[in-house]
Amino acid sequence: MTHQEIVEKLRTLMKKSSTKQVDWNSMTEEASIESLGFDSLSILDLIYDVQCSFGLEFDAEEVAGVKTVGDMVTFLESKTRSAAG
Repeated sequence: MTHQEIVEKLRTLMKKSSTKQVDWNSMTEEASIESLGFDSLSILDLIYDVQCSFGLEFDAEEVAGVKTVGDMVTFLESKTRSAAG
């Protein structure tokens, strides 16, 4: 899966789970996940959706340091590479 494919898939999942009105077409990788309408509860829902959609398993603690969309993309790139290899 390419970087851009991960970004697009994540954007779709975030749009579905967000509690805030966001211009998703202008979302950048620098955007903080919190600024996109995610609090501690909704981030858990997002993590579950990501796991299901990407076919990955990981602990929520593994994404504790993830603050931006770009951080999440980098994390997912690493996980998908590990799962494929």
